[in-house]
Amino acid sequence: HPLIDVRWGNKLVKAENIDGGVKAEIDTPEGPYTLETDWLVAADGGRSEIRSSLNLKLEGASFESIFVIADIRIDLPYPTERLAFFDPDWNRGNTILMHREPHGIWRIDYQLRPGETEAEALTESSIRASIQAVLDDLGWSEPWELEWWSIYSANTLALQDYRDDAIFYIGDSAHIVPIFGVRGLNNGLADAQNIGWKLGALIQGHAAPALLDSYTPERRGATLDVFANASKSSRFMTPPTRGWTLMRDAALSLALRHPFAGEFANPRNMTPYTYADSPLVTPDPDHWQGGAVPGSIAPNVQTANGHLSDLLGPAFTLLVFGHVPQPRPHPLLQVVHFAPDSPVAAAYDAADGAAVLIRPDMHVAARWKHAKTVDIENALKRGLGHAVPSPSPHVPAG
Repeated sequence: HPLIDVRWGNKLVKAENIDGGVKAEIDTPEGPYTLETDWLVAADGGRSEIRSSLNLKLEGASFESIFVIADIRIDLPYPTERLAFFDPDWNRGNTILMHREPHGIWRIDYQLRPGETEAEALTESSIRASIQAVLDDLGWSEPWELEWWSIYSANTLALQDYRDDAIFYIGDSAHIVPIFGVRGLNNGLADAQNIGWKLGALIQGHAAPALLDSYTPERRGATLDVFANASKSSRFMTPPTRGWTLMRDAALSLALRHPFAGEFANPRNMTPYTYADSPLVTPDPDHWQGGAVPGSIAPNVQTANGHLSDLLGPAFTLLVFGHVPQPRPHPLLQVVHFAPDSPVAAAYDAADGAAVLIRPDMHVAARWKHAKTVDIENALKRGLGHAVPSPSPHVPAG
């Protein structure tokens, strides 16, 4: 893409906010140079050089349990899903995790045994013996290759503010989540999408600077939601007390006979975060029986022409059902029409005259049972960071 310049062998070693933007110092094999930019998105991981150069600290909690993580090349006849083994014979009281990766690789995570040091656990002989014990439990005796190994602990750490003037932190540079939630990469991508469309709208001249102030409350709120769910999973996988152990073992025993109990051990047991308190979201002026509330992810309904996401525009999209007054044309707004008896209308609890405004990241910005042009235009302005009057609640006639 002509707007993307990939610079291999370049390392950003320091960044600082200056008037009108950011100054970054870059080191290369050919020598250092300085780069000035209007905005900087820090996507440089949990050991962020950018964050460190500005003396910003991740804050939160760490769990005591230590896990070894290893990749092996092996042909296992298991589905592509995460497998969890509790209290195995070779590592009593601890937990083993396994999942398939591309190109014939399986990743195995296991807790250190009681009294085992990190140095002892990370020797190649110990790694091989532990992995073979896992495979022995599976009844698997075929050869395998050890590709890579490391060690980690579960953490729930985040910056207090994901924005520092003209610098925005995304992914692990902003937050570190426990592996049990399986949400680290997912949240990093959501961070990138969130700040990406907002910077794009501002740079194109369609948004107010206040739009960027919504990044931290939206995405840090999503991080804290992940922390809450992943912490539950962490305590289930690695019980910190006798009480948690009793609860975990009881749930596992029930799961052998009752399918509902198996959900207690599901590390993916969470739903997309709703930006309910975002300054960009227009509260419901009407009473709704169902559908997608403002701030939530828009249901990706199957339509006659593919999924709803295939029909959305590159920026904001207004779903209209039946007869709805048309807003004035806007370069960031696309209008898509649906019949009031369509599957999309049913999914959104929409009748004739209703409308739903969807953001570029597929979160619902606003919805109306009886849409008016001024309300639609104000909701779009609010979604772009402009100050507009608060909506008035709908009062039924009579």
